[in-house]
Amino acid sequence: MNGRTIEVTVAPDGSLEIDAVGFRGPDCEQATRFLEEALGAVSERGRKPEYQARSNARTRQRIGR
Repeated sequence: MNGRTIEVTVAPDGSLEIDAVGFRGPDCEQATRFLEEALGAVSERGRKPEYQARSNARTRQRIGR
């Protein structure tokens, strides 16, 4: 298990807060995009310090033979 979760908090006034825990870099935005699209317009977006960290994903390319 990689320890990544998406937490949704519903306030008494019905507003929602989505928190991507354990994600790094833009991976958090990709992970929560489906919820944002399903639930409506985003009124505010904040970025935690983890956003500035590099993700663990690596791209590998091979050119030529």
